[in-house]
Amino acid sequence: MFRGATSLNLDAKGRLAVPSRHRDALMNQSAGQLVLTAHPHRCLLLYPQPAWEPIQAKIMSLSSFDRQSSALQRLLVGYAEDMEMDSAGRLLVSPALREFAQLEKSAMLVGQGSHFELWSMEAWKAQLEQVMDAESLPTELEGFSL
Repeated sequence: MFRGATSLNLDAKGRLAVPSRHRDALMNQSAGQLVLTAHPHRCLLLYPQPAWEPIQAKIMSLSSFDRQSSALQRLLVGYAEDMEMDSAGRLLVSPALREFAQLEKSAMLVGQGSHFELWSMEAWKAQLEQVMDAESLPTELEGFSL
């Protein structure tokens, strides 16, 4: 279970260090084999490879004749990259994915249970502002309390 938000820096080569608290879990779940892909919200998704495979299968089972389905296939599967953590626990984010998510130096790695989201710092701050400005909850959460 991946939780928490961590501020990270990308080095000059586009590498980021996975926080040590998550490295062991990623190694246990996937032997360091990961998938990084684009998300329609202009962030990146980082999955242990075994968790990604059923998602990819479901996406690819959608009709390629449906415009919305094929657009999602192009985005999620088309940008998907297999990667492996190096011995220092770093991941190399490709130039294409860095450009897509507008990642430069600072980024936020945000746990989402089964996977992570990787946001540019600017986009992450904008996401937080949207949540704080929301006047109502989704209907699925009406009556929900913390």
